[in-house]
Amino acid sequence: MESKELRALISLLDDDDDQVVSHVVEKIRSLGKEVIPFLEEEWENNFNPYVQRRIEELIHELQFEILKERLKEWYASEDHDLLTGMWLVATYQYPDIELLRLKQDLEQIYYETWLEFKPDLYPFDQIKIINSVLFSKLKFGANTKNFHSPGNSMINVVLETRKGNPITLCVIYLLVAQKLKLPVYGVNLPNLFILTYKDDRNPQFYINAFNKGLIFSRKDIENYINELHLTPQESFFEPCSNLEIIRRVLRNLIMSFDKMGEHAKAEEVKELLLIIADGADLGE
Repeated sequence: MESKELRALISLLDDDDDQVVSHVVEKIRSLGKEVIPFLEEEWENNFNPYVQRRIEELIHELQFEILKERLKEWYASEDHDLLTGMWLVATYQYPDIELLRLKQDLEQIYYETWLEFKPDLYPFDQIKIINSVLFSKLKFGANTKNFHSPGNSMINVVLETRKGNPITLCVIYLLVAQKLKLPVYGVNLPNLFILTYKDDRNPQFYINAFNKGLIFSRKDIENYINELHLTPQESFFEPCSNLEIIRRVLRNLIMSFDKMGEHAKAEEVKELLLIIADGADLGE
């Protein structure tokens, strides 16, 4: 479709007849993602607030369809690459964010850590070096002031502000640790996401990235579970998959949007969670 025809269609978004508007919206939707740059240009050049809002809705709907397709592809992949999964979550709010940019940001954090890292140290001491770089030098930390902000679940926002929730801080931590070839993995605790250092040569221990990398033991987790009056499960102590991490990030995002009163966004994120649900328990 030529630009002249598209402009003619967009001009009808302000039509008094709802049926005409509905027909126009469906026609534009049918053109797919290729029409997004044109819609963005029209939004900038159109001074009718009503038409602008309609264009915004159309752009969002088209971008949301792209995200769903990408998420299906990620779910079908064998490795469920963690950074790619976090990037997909972030594109819900920031559709223009590039995966390459996130990789570059993490590469810089890895480099800062690698400069001080000593592979021959004991595991505890290796973790203390990572803690020193991430939390003292680079000033990553808990976003306690705005704990329920949706931005806490967006890795691009956390990389920029250096403030986040437990799971996003843990993701950044473990991506750096794994690049340093350390056996660090995520652990799905109730109400708190943590990390574990686990291999065949050393005693297993745990790391709380939300509390500046505090190191603790299995007994501490048992006490935590008892305080919550829950029955201990093996999943509270062992590494979880990248898929489980992304599911939990999406659950956190749903809760954040609901607490902010943005229920339409919460419903859309539920759609994303269902794509990767696989019969999993979707409760927190």
